[in-house]
Amino acid sequence: MLTPLSEHDLLVFWTQLLVLVVVARGLGHVMRRIGLPSVIGHLGAGVILGPSVFGRIWEGGFDWFLPDEEISSGALFAVSWLGVALLLVTAGFETDLGLIRRLGRAAMLVTGFSLVVPLIGGLATGMALPSAFVGPEADRTVFTLFVAAALAVSALAVIARILSELGLMRRDFGQITVAAGMANDVVGWVMLAVFTGFATGGGVSLPAALRVVVGLGAFLVLAVTVGQRVVDACLREVRRQRSNLSGALAVAVLTMLVFAVITQALGIEAVLGAFVAGVVLHRSRFQQPEVVHHIESLTHAFLAPVFFATAGLRVDLALLASGSVLGWAVLVVGVAVAAKFLGAFVGARLAGQSPRAATALGAGLNARGALEIVIASVGLSLGVFSETAYTVIVLVPLVTSVFAAVSLRVVVRDWRGSSDEQERLEREEALSRNLVVKSDRLLLASQGGPASIAAAQILHLAWPVEVPATVISVQPDGAEQPDVSVIRDVLHRREVEHRTVKGGDVAAAVVAEARLGYGAVGVGVAARYEGQLYSPTVDELLLESPRPVVIVRRSRRLDTPLPPAFTRVVVPVTGTRSSRAAQEVAYGLSAQIGTEVVLIHVVVRPGPSLPDWLSRPFRRGEGGDDPTHPVTEALMERATGLGAELGVAPRTMVVEGPSAAHCLVDAANSQEADLVVLGAALRNVDGRPFLGHTVETVLERCDATVVVVATPRGFRPDG
Repeated sequence: MLTPLSEHDLLVFWTQLLVLVVVARGLGHVMRRIGLPSVIGHLGAGVILGPSVFGRIWEGGFDWFLPDEEISSGALFAVSWLGVALLLVTAGFETDLGLIRRLGRAAMLVTGFSLVVPLIGGLATGMALPSAFVGPEADRTVFTLFVAAALAVSALAVIARILSELGLMRRDFGQITVAAGMANDVVGWVMLAVFTGFATGGGVSLPAALRVVVGLGAFLVLAVTVGQRVVDACLREVRRQRSNLSGALAVAVLTMLVFAVITQALGIEAVLGAFVAGVVLHRSRFQQPEVVHHIESLTHAFLAPVFFATAGLRVDLALLASGSVLGWAVLVVGVAVAAKFLGAFVGARLAGQSPRAATALGAGLNARGALEIVIASVGLSLGVFSETAYTVIVLVPLVTSVFAAVSLRVVVRDWRGSSDEQERLEREEALSRNLVVKSDRLLLASQGGPASIAAAQILHLAWPVEVPATVISVQPDGAEQPDVSVIRDVLHRREVEHRTVKGGDVAAAVVAEARLGYGAVGVGVAARYEGQLYSPTVDELLLESPRPVVIVRRSRRLDTPLPPAFTRVVVPVTGTRSSRAAQEVAYGLSAQIGTEVVLIHVVVRPGPSLPDWLSRPFRRGEGGDDPTHPVTEALMERATGLGAELGVAPRTMVVEGPSAAHCLVDAANSQEADLVVLGAALRNVDGRPFLGHTVETVLERCDATVVVVATPRGFRPDG
């Protein structure tokens, strides 16, 4: 039966939360102001509010604030554990398993040495510590194992928080640090589970240890196979319901809880399951980006400060007053810092990392936190640690987190990494700012015909090859399955999934699929369709698609199904968001195959053309005060700046005429361009998609391949 909290207990509980959040966030703000991660302030808040400071200054107030009743402390610890679970979910979202695999050898060596060396140091320290540190009824061997585990582990949550706040998460060494931290956590939870079994069983038990290891391995395999499929199916169904953020949040929370229950039942602690849940959720291509932002906001603003502050509440620095205890505390902290740094440094150097990267890894992996505090708490509750040992062990994450943050900041100052790393980071940064050409999965509607082959080529050449693609085909009842083998060949080196929908409305099927989390939809169109510029299917797709639609009308000059590589592309510059989207596609092509980009700004002069001698004063750069000159210069400067960010140096032109469309067609002919890319904001005019007279005129009159990037009204990229 549930036992409710009394009115007094509730008052104490809400006061605890209020004070912990205020003090933790206040100290966190101070830490950020002096260049340290806020997590250090959160950890320090617990020490200040615990017996070390608050308990000495006002004993009566401290007894009211932290009473001895189990039900009161249990409520506070429940909130703190929820905080660390959600914190590890966000850490899982930040973990890039693909990059970790590419850095596999380095991650493996750093992980191995960063665990083995501190374990050896911890075993030696545990054997040397005096009996005052050992619990009254503890086995000395079990005590030594607990000390070794506490000094060997790193804290993934603290590491991720420090790297994130210092902007280092996407650095190569940052991802290796996260990979090694994840392995540290996994091994640490296994050691804790095994050593806890030793403590409760009164001795070392190999069968108990084997059960934990086998159970963990089975859980991880099932999580990334069966669990991944179940999560994908749930998130896919949620996305079918258009924008359903609450549904996606529910899936994320339920996944965390299910995985937490499983790992807790295995004796490995629930927070490891929460981290694996974050990884699985992040791997799902049906995940909504807003979900992690909402979880992060709640966690970092409220729950994480409560957890880290709660960790310090049981620390009593008065126990260090004895000179011998203080000396042993310094030794324990020194061994923890030196052994972890040495192990990570040696592993990184053996993996071929630079001395600076190895130093950064040694500094970053020194951060301790949740797991070490859990080990200390379990050791205290089982009688393995005395109160003195607990205080010394909990001091380690406070000191090492400060060391990690300060040393990392010093090591990475003015260090941008290798040229390959800089190129990757710059590309990721540029992609993150793009409107259309981003890292989200592509969707191509195709039956395998020449028009969709041209669309596949544009998508393949304009988007980074790391971006996966889905080809969707509609198979009419009784017809053979469409052959998209040529499409797959065009999308070579890219992860490609082919989905076939049986019968039904083609546009409806594509739109339904587009709602599942794609970045853009590609479609090829014929030159004309019964006198129309688009087919009825494309019209419906334009009206209903929630994502940008890339329409490709292949060149009229081609007599082969596969277009050749494009040598020159003309892109109009108008200063609108849709114009920028077109530039992104053109720059993507240029970055991959060297297509020359010609940016054209058309100055429309209404009325009949003037004689040459009369129009000359109005021409850009040829005398007279042309009021369009500053605007033109600003537009071109912005467009060329975007090209520079993406590694492309475009050529610019400014032309005048009574019609922008005719000027663009003439420019494409005079420049011998084989591609024109236009941006358009979609409008619904009497139930028909309207992309503007300029777009429709260019589609009708231009012989080169024409690409139209149509963005829905009010479209905003996911991030």
